[in-house]
Amino acid sequence: MRDFAISDHPAVQAQLDRLGALTVPQGRLGLDTIRALLARLGHPERHLPPVLHVAGTNGKGSTCTYLRFILEAQGLTVHTATKPHLVRYNERIRLAGQLIGDDLLATLLAEALDAGEHLAPSFFEVTTAAMFMAFARVPADACVIETGLGGRFDATNVLERPAVCGISTLGIDHEAFLLTPEAGVPQVPLARIAFEKASIAKRGVALVTQDYPAVAADAVAATAAALGAPWVRRGRDWHAEIGANIAYRDGQGSLDLPLPGLPGAHQADNAALAVAMLRHQDAIAVSSDAMARGIVAARWPARLQRLGAGPLTALAGTRTVWLDGGHNPDAGAAIARHLAGQPPVHVIIGMLSNKDPGAILAPLGSGALSVTIVPAPGHDAHSPAAFAPFSTVPLSSAPDVAAALSALPPTGDVLITGSLYLAGDVLRRNGEIPD
Repeated sequence: MRDFAISDHPAVQAQLDRLGALTVPQGRLGLDTIRALLARLGHPERHLPPVLHVAGTNGKGSTCTYLRFILEAQGLTVHTATKPHLVRYNERIRLAGQLIGDDLLATLLAEALDAGEHLAPSFFEVTTAAMFMAFARVPADACVIETGLGGRFDATNVLERPAVCGISTLGIDHEAFLLTPEAGVPQVPLARIAFEKASIAKRGVALVTQDYPAVAADAVAATAAALGAPWVRRGRDWHAEIGANIAYRDGQGSLDLPLPGLPGAHQADNAALAVAMLRHQDAIAVSSDAMARGIVAARWPARLQRLGAGPLTALAGTRTVWLDGGHNPDAGAAIARHLAGQPPVHVIIGMLSNKDPGAILAPLGSGALSVTIVPAPGHDAHSPAAFAPFSTVPLSSAPDVAAALSALPPTGDVLITGSLYLAGDVLRRNGEIPD
């Protein structure tokens, strides 16, 4: 499957083939398997530099990116774990600022897979174990770790005492996993999502969050209280007003910070959350100057990325081609805000069949000049009929992005969106491999 990627390194490919054969036993939830696996590996998760742990529906990867760039601007060495990968599996593990090398990756995956014999670990549990081993064995000053799905049962939630935890925006996504009926948990969908994400909280460790609607905020408050974590909430404990700059303030004082280099108004909110997390932990000292420089320098592929010159963009002529892997309503709203006030764009969209087909097109509304449906490589994807109720213009389809670009009329910028799998395929075909 596309999730597991391919590699031109034979030893890595051998382990990716083993990963691809793993399944999750039906109905199994919990942290018992990852804990058993890590115990067999000597508990590497207990031997890490200070950890900044981030959950959320949208923005958690960007928040991790700001944390990494700010810490590096401070002159620190940083390990980073983000997901999913776009082109190469190596993107999931960044060691001391560099993507993990193939030889070490193959060795660590083999160790984790061998140790997991008879435990039936999942892809994510093996990936997390390999990440923890890498982070424990290579020296660094800090670790930035992103959760995968949810938080409560995410394999990274075995961390016992991170330096700080953070939660980005909350919204409805991954419903099949995060809204599974269960007794004793919130029943309102957004409250349940908030509960799952806030369950990364640890006793005595600040849980730093954005501001949320009351139904979600109440769930975060209850979860943080139950776990003994101080809740540091935007709008109450820290503030960030976004205008010509980021006017940040909290109990420690005020900062005037620049807007991010990453496009999209929502990126200033993600950067502000990263700043708040750093200011509510005491394991790592970071200056306001490093915060400013890191915010401007941060780069994060497939999040409103303006594609550069390459084989695909050559088919678009001189027009701008935006790439965004967004696939849920919050992402659609962020894309629509970014494009508001600009001329309508040609939308090329490929979306997994288990996602909301209106997530991107509905917020865009009349901002779509045309809509072309393409497959999501390697996955079941929505047909044009699924998108029809949400489009203000007639739909067309194409076998791939190259064909879609070639068929467009000569004017109008382009947005390629709907799936991170599609985004990864676009980056690979355009020669913009994340490094």
